[in-house]
Amino acid sequence: MLELDTELSLAYFRRVVREKTPVRLSQAARGRLLRCRAFVEQLVEQNQPVYGLNTGFGKLATVRIEAKDLRLLQRNLLLSHAIGVGEPFPPEVVRGMLLLRAQSLALGYSGVRVEVVERLLDFLNHDLVPVVPSQGSVGASGDLAPLAHMCLPLIGEGELTYQGRVRPAAEVLQAVGLVPLELQAKEGLALINGTQAMASLLALLLLDSEVLLKTADIAVAMSVEALKASHRPFDEAVARLRPHPGLRATCANVRKLLEDSEIMRSHIDCDKVQDAYSLRAAPQVHGASRDALEHVRAVLLRELQSVTDNPLVLPEEGRTLSAGNFHGQPLALAADYAGMALAEIASISERRIEQMLNPALSGLPAFLAEGSGLNSGLMISQYTAAALVSENKVLAHPASVDSIPTSANQEDHVSMGTIACRKARSIFENTLWVLAIELASAAQALDFHAPLRPGRGVEAVYRRIRQEIPHLDRDRYLKPELARLCELIRSGELVRVAEQAVGGLE
Repeated sequence: MLELDTELSLAYFRRVVREKTPVRLSQAARGRLLRCRAFVEQLVEQNQPVYGLNTGFGKLATVRIEAKDLRLLQRNLLLSHAIGVGEPFPPEVVRGMLLLRAQSLALGYSGVRVEVVERLLDFLNHDLVPVVPSQGSVGASGDLAPLAHMCLPLIGEGELTYQGRVRPAAEVLQAVGLVPLELQAKEGLALINGTQAMASLLALLLLDSEVLLKTADIAVAMSVEALKASHRPFDEAVARLRPHPGLRATCANVRKLLEDSEIMRSHIDCDKVQDAYSLRAAPQVHGASRDALEHVRAVLLRELQSVTDNPLVLPEEGRTLSAGNFHGQPLALAADYAGMALAEIASISERRIEQMLNPALSGLPAFLAEGSGLNSGLMISQYTAAALVSENKVLAHPASVDSIPTSANQEDHVSMGTIACRKARSIFENTLWVLAIELASAAQALDFHAPLRPGRGVEAVYRRIRQEIPHLDRDRYLKPELARLCELIRSGELVRVAEQAVGGLE
């Protein structure tokens, strides 16, 4: 059982969201919630106008709400704002939203009751996953529509996915013994004013990108061996003389993977002077993407410790603040940066695929086919990689530079942060497929160098791939094999195999 307090790391996020470790409020968080809620109730009794507590929302902020209608106001807010469309978010995205909203509220500056945060944690612990459409957020005032859908089941409305089935929320709550909440003053607004949809998407992207970046370095090493390319561009001196952290990490990883290479020794006296940039400059390109994603991680980690509500309730100072912490611009810019960084990994990978499949560049059979002509080999896999890379170029156009006014021009600049995060996830998925194609191509090319053995790390990964995908001796249906290779990447299996052979990769 984990405790929810003020700190929330990506490792903690993974344990709750993916591994489904139970979580409960810490005593310190409970104390903060009680103090802040007491101050909110004091404000209600004083009947002073406070945005969202006893006023309308957005452009309707000047409309005062009578005390007898404050609870109805909060219920109406959830019902009226739950107008998202599109395919539902995957369950792990919604679990992340539940955790991150509970975390932000538990910091004690939103004014909700303890019971509200505990109910969000109940949903996590019972694996009750609200059905949340993926489209409809402009990223300010936070992720209003997605969070409204996420919170409808708290009041017995909307739908929940439970035990693999989508069912009405009221029905599921009754089945698990939970009573719908009646929201009180400020609570509906506190639940939906935040950046938790985009933050959950970005957190999951960063977790998956850790594996993807290591796999990209593995793919470089395999392609270097497949093309009998030089090992020198990965020398320690390269990174020492241009000390970007990501460049250093990729050089170190590839050197490890190439250790004890018989293939390298076989061409040590060849007259080739330099390789194509997709090989020779791989540390600089992969390294830049690594550094970009490290920046994104820093932005996200700050967000995970943030209060993204409006108004902010400051019980120690006896005041509330109406401000813009719900605005998603920090995450929007970071997500666009992440998308561009991942797109470049796919872009340079596709060029290495071309190097291997083009006989004029590789010195290997055309399209790595035995009996070229009768067999097309891996020809069309490069077409697919090219298509995915081209699609990534469109997806990498930043969403964060866009804005469109909402709420009768009250909310006249918005972040489009959730769109940026969704696009970055699409780029990730495309890049995953491109790397799978590169790895399949490199494995096929390595077969033509037998009995020479590649570096220890490369050989370990090559053998694991060959357990799933046999040598291509004649044309066959390749899509299912590439899909299995994608899962080996996604699961971290190829990284695990490489690290068993050569030690930890950076």
